[in-house]
Amino acid sequence: MERRFNKIPKLHVKKGDTVKVLAGDDKNKSGRILRVIVKEQRAVVEGINMVTKHKKPDANNPNGSIIKLEAPLHICKLMLMDAGKPTRIGRKLNADGKLQRYSKKTGDFIK
Repeated sequence: MERRFNKIPKLHVKKGDTVKVLAGDDKNKSGRILRVIVKEQRAVVEGINMVTKHKKPDANNPNGSIIKLEAPLHICKLMLMDAGKPTRIGRKLNADGKLQRYSKKTGDFIK
């Protein structure tokens, strides 16, 4: 969605949301969003898209190590979970006149 004045896109997910993965090796798994990279339209989800990273030896860790961490994945592969079920989202004005996300499945506002 291209915006007229503020060129940063408005995404359907935020940090802290619970999401379901729609495609890839971790399809149908769900997790909480730890970080959103807006410019790349990617998100890091807890326990999803795990990669192995090799650390070189240094002064603190003379033997080096192998660590597993979450890699970012594109937000088009994520769907927001509302009340335990995946749902599409929309935006509409709430009672205070602010634009807020709502669940298209239930019609309730999200957070």
